[in-house]
Amino acid sequence: MKRLIAGLPFIAAVIFGVFFLWGLNPDRDPNEIPSVLISQPAPAFDLDPVPGLETPGLARSDLVGNERPVVVNVFASWCVPCRAEHAVLTRFVEREGMRLFGINYKDKPEDAVKWLNDLGNPYERIGSDLSGRTGIEWGLSGVPETFIVDGDGTVLFRYVGPVVGPDAVERFTQALKQAGALPKGAAS
Repeated sequence: MKRLIAGLPFIAAVIFGVFFLWGLNPDRDPNEIPSVLISQPAPAFDLDPVPGLETPGLARSDLVGNERPVVVNVFASWCVPCRAEHAVLTRFVEREGMRLFGINYKDKPEDAVKWLNDLGNPYERIGSDLSGRTGIEWGLSGVPETFIVDGDGTVLFRYVGPVVGPDAVERFTQALKQAGALPKGAAS
């Protein structure tokens, strides 16, 4: 029995070592977090607009009946990577005609208004998720996260983290093209 107890630290060290080596695997992509929502209907939600913005709120019904897929971006003013990706998403809206909806996640309304006034507001609709409940329903692991949703309300694609840098932008562009989320003749 004493040998077994004496061997426990060694066994624990081996287990931790295996997890550590798995985490260092260069082929492992932390953005490849599986989502149970892919190929499933977007969750039911109905979010009020962000107080102080002229942009209407967002509900699941806004995702249904569109002639081409839309993009739902979950963001917050306190999220540094969200700031970095904001310019990329704005370019997609302005240059490619992408339709962008937003969920403002656990953010103070006055901070969200200031952030969008400073950076510009590319969103057609923004729902305020002060409680974070809608984020839970969408299966968020953090912000930013971006989803492509088909005209029937089915989630087609999920991107975890900021869409920043050539590889991320290329991957996102390919997902938009495959989904048909860019209008015919878009420059990308």
